[in-house]
Amino acid sequence: MATHKIAVIAGDGIGKEVMPEAIRVAEAAGRRFGFACAWTEFPWDCSSYDRLGYVMPKDGIERLSEFDAIFLGAVGWPGVPDHVSLWDMLIPIRREFDQYANLRPVRLLEGMTGPLRDRGPEDINFLVVRENVEGEYSSIGGRMYEGTDAELAVQQAVFTRRGCDRIMRFAFDLARREGRKKVTCATKSNGIIHSMPYWDERFEAMAAQFPEIGTDKYHIDILTANFVLHPDWFDVVVGTNLFGDILSDLGPAVAGSIGIAPSGNINPERRHPSMFEPVHGSAPDIAGKGVANPVAQIWSGAMMLEHLGEAEAAQAIVRAFESVIRDGGPRTRDLGGNAGTKDVGEAVAAAV
Repeated sequence: MATHKIAVIAGDGIGKEVMPEAIRVAEAAGRRFGFACAWTEFPWDCSSYDRLGYVMPKDGIERLSEFDAIFLGAVGWPGVPDHVSLWDMLIPIRREFDQYANLRPVRLLEGMTGPLRDRGPEDINFLVVRENVEGEYSSIGGRMYEGTDAELAVQQAVFTRRGCDRIMRFAFDLARREGRKKVTCATKSNGIIHSMPYWDERFEAMAAQFPEIGTDKYHIDILTANFVLHPDWFDVVVGTNLFGDILSDLGPAVAGSIGIAPSGNINPERRHPSMFEPVHGSAPDIAGKGVANPVAQIWSGAMMLEHLGEAEAAQAIVRAFESVIRDGGPRTRDLGGNAGTKDVGEAVAAAV
């Protein structure tokens, strides 16, 4: 029986509440499909920063490197600046393990009512691929003359041929593998004069290697509008680190709830562990109340199991939460119900 070594970082806020339910569901899948998960929990969160001056210890990357995958809940808490909480753990993990492909499925599930009038599950079903380690989220830059009228801040975006080509190849390979017909390029080459035209050029060069897959290109401003007006236009959307980040929050909102949105931070070459996490944050406003939707964490767990070679189990988990939502099972309040986090987790595990 295969055993997968998984590092668990529940993190902050509702991460601590949804993580146990995702583990519950993964365990149910393991029992059914004949594999085991060896979970190792790491208590790294913003309270660590308050007590110790760091979120993740200095040897954190070395310790995580021993695992097959990393399962993350949420990062961030009031009182710790957002740039500190992210740059102290999440971003170093993504970069040190070269998790350059961020994959975020967007679907309106059957049984859900989305915010868009006359749109059903057949209209909202696409994948956002985000470049995850360079682009606008660079650490190059700085501030000068702080506290004076001459104060300035400089942030340097970085676009490399290697970085652009490999994320675009990932997007086209994904479209080919999943039978998707089109890859859409998110850009802003009419306003950002150097990096965005370069991004577009690399997209066109990569598209030439996949002649059977259609392409289109939108500037980010009209693309966000079209996510709302014409979500059925999209199959796979590839964007820079910043644009992909924005689109992969807007997409789930269009699909009805960010509480169901999963993601994977993937090292496609599998030289390092990949990390799987829900798109939502730590939600301090509802943390501790037991009302958070665990589906995003559960779905992220399904993506993790698929990455680890447990495709049947992953598909069973997806079918399970689909059936709970479709067939009148317990729902958290973001989906119009009044069930608790544990209620949903138990229902999905039972369906598995």
